[in-house]
Amino acid sequence: MLPFIYTFYQKCKDLVEEMAAKKYQLDKQYANLKYTDLYPHTQNGAATEAVLRQLCQLLIDFVKETNDRNCKVLEFHHPEEMKKLLDLSIPNEGLTLQNLIDDCSQTLKYQVRTGHPHFMNQLSCGLDLVSMAGEWLTATANTNMFTYEIAPVFILMESVVLSKMREVIGWRGGDSILAPGGSISNLYAFLAARHHMFPQYKEKGQSCLSGQLVMFTSDQCHYSVKSCAAVCGLGTDNCVEVPSDERGRMIPRELERLIVERKSKGQIPFFVNCTSGTTVLGAFDPINDIADICEKYKLWLHIDAAWGGGLLLSKKHRHPRLSGVERADSVTWNPHKLMGTLFQCSTVHFKIDGLLLSCNQMSADYLFMQDKLYDVQYDTGDKVIQCGRHNDIFKLWLQFRAKGLIGFEKHMDHLMEMAEYLVERIKQTSDKFYLILEPELVNVCFWYIPKRLRNMPHGPQRIQELGKVCPILKGKMMEAGTLMVGYQPDDKRPNFFRSIYSSAAVNKGDVDFMMSEMDRLGQDL
Repeated sequence: MLPFIYTFYQKCKDLVEEMAAKKYQLDKQYANLKYTDLYPHTQNGAATEAVLRQLCQLLIDFVKETNDRNCKVLEFHHPEEMKKLLDLSIPNEGLTLQNLIDDCSQTLKYQVRTGHPHFMNQLSCGLDLVSMAGEWLTATANTNMFTYEIAPVFILMESVVLSKMREVIGWRGGDSILAPGGSISNLYAFLAARHHMFPQYKEKGQSCLSGQLVMFTSDQCHYSVKSCAAVCGLGTDNCVEVPSDERGRMIPRELERLIVERKSKGQIPFFVNCTSGTTVLGAFDPINDIADICEKYKLWLHIDAAWGGGLLLSKKHRHPRLSGVERADSVTWNPHKLMGTLFQCSTVHFKIDGLLLSCNQMSADYLFMQDKLYDVQYDTGDKVIQCGRHNDIFKLWLQFRAKGLIGFEKHMDHLMEMAEYLVERIKQTSDKFYLILEPELVNVCFWYIPKRLRNMPHGPQRIQELGKVCPILKGKMMEAGTLMVGYQPDDKRPNFFRSIYSSAAVNKGDVDFMMSEMDRLGQDL
């Protein structure tokens, strides 16, 4: 009987998949056409419209599935298995339009649904439909952001949105730019700081310095800060890691001690990175205490608020976490994290206007002519180290139009409420879950406790065993496809789970589901 049931199940599964594949069938008159039958190769728009309509339906269905809690987060396959399921080959002759539609369908079938309410794995979660609509329009417009000449509307949008974000930080004036990710935003801050404090460095390099430059950051900071030291010639030994407390926050007295120590060696401290929302624990370094030290020793203060910057929009949660942010010289803030803007959307802001241009300007006369028809101060290309720059502004501008500042504030408060609810539920089920610390942000760090460890006293031996459970339970989540929660070790602990709430879709029922599903999959480990 069992083989019969299995065979029947397989036939049903194959039939369902076959029906799903037929769902995105082009009419026969278009199915066997090639890309040369689409715009701009032909002026007959019928085939183009037929293809785009099928693609739109495919995307709409994916959005529906992403928001359907009965659908899986992913259909996991190991890489070698996945290679057999997909046709990734590059043909000599182009395929038919129907083949391309099928390729799109297969791609989304096996893609992780990062917008699913049960995807709690990364800092960037969720699928904001307004931002998504903005990304669709952006792709269709397909322009470069280096001059007003070819991106007039988007350049003006960027100016307005970034000005508003600086206002939220607490500045009047200043300058900003959208960069490809928080790592590059931090790099822009480093370059601007060095240029401001040592303006001859741009032309003369290290020969203009009287000693070795040194920068400082928390030992819990994002790795991109240390990367700045490597990329820009300081060397990672001159990126000094300042000890943090048990909650992951930089210890100001240790910062001052290390500054004095390096100065005594004839080195030149010039840059301090203060993290507002560390990647793992979600910790906020004490800005005002660090700003006092920077003012005392005349150092540039950069705040990496790539993760925690969204809380600037919440009156309830901004203070004390981001108190003093207006004292910074530069701030990184990623809307594609807490604010839910589609990836990627990262901003970096400067208190001093004109610094970006002075630092990065190369005056390429084939792009940035000064005798153009319009006011060339709107040409942003010479302010950045890139030439081509993607349009990341429209999806953010459209979000601001949809939500307003009040809507974003409600969004931030909801995310924090979800984190608070999980903490409450963990405390209520302390036989199955162990809260590592009270979170400052939406990172909730905990261990899951399987049955065999529930009566063991909590100590080093149990902690080691709990750490071993994490990768096994994560593997079971992925194989089941029902849930994704990240895990990692830190410098004080072995592996632990870190649940992230940055998706507006998550509600209390999803938090409860996460806990019950982890228990279902992990209780016998």
